[in-house]
Amino acid sequence: MRGSRRNFLGAAAGLTLAAQMPAAADEDAKPASAAKRGGGDLLSRMTWLNDPALVNYTEGVLNVRSRGKTDFWRKTFYGYVNDNGHFMHLPIAGDFMFQARVDGNYTALYDQAGIMVRLDEKTWMKCGTELVENKRWASVVFTHDFSDWSTMEDLTQRGAVYWRVVRQRDSIEARCSLDGEKFVTVRQGYFPAHQKVMVGVMCCAPEGQGFDATFDQLLLDAV
Repeated sequence: MRGSRRNFLGAAAGLTLAAQMPAAADEDAKPASAAKRGGGDLLSRMTWLNDPALVNYTEGVLNVRSRGKTDFWRKTFYGYVNDNGHFMHLPIAGDFMFQARVDGNYTALYDQAGIMVRLDEKTWMKCGTELVENKRWASVVFTHDFSDWSTMEDLTQRGAVYWRVVRQRDSIEARCSLDGEKFVTVRQGYFPAHQKVMVGVMCCAPEGQGFDATFDQLLLDAV
């Protein structure tokens, strides 16, 4: 299995954001609004890094079929660099909270679906449910040229999990929940401050031939 595992739980804190949002990450992309946006409104403004095999959008629900042998990972332990996972995103800067309810038909080793925050191909984090040894795990990877990996047992072995990322100053916190109300902290990690980033949903099938993932109840809150 990849890397080491550092697991910890923490009570989810209330989110108060007070940073002004700068311009979008590029001229062609639309900036994220300071107001809360969710569901289909977010999906209509997001674009793909690495198109999946199949995509279907219906009333705020994103259904995706990932391609096989896809992943986001850099160097550590394995020595390879993979940047061909599927990432649907929009640009944002400053402090924010992004959330999605995530489910998938996880069948092969390392099948994964969740959320990603990405500065560039060498600087990113991803979190979500990942299948390891025929069991679901809540998985988080931070990458600063080299990737690391941490896990804890997933909140459920069947059904959807809410995932939330909170960016505050020079950190990102990954949280998960069964009901979308009570969240537990899976991990906090360093992330460069004052940088425009891309945030959105991701899925990968590193070992398998692809699997089906579903994302809904997307929510972005930034000030």
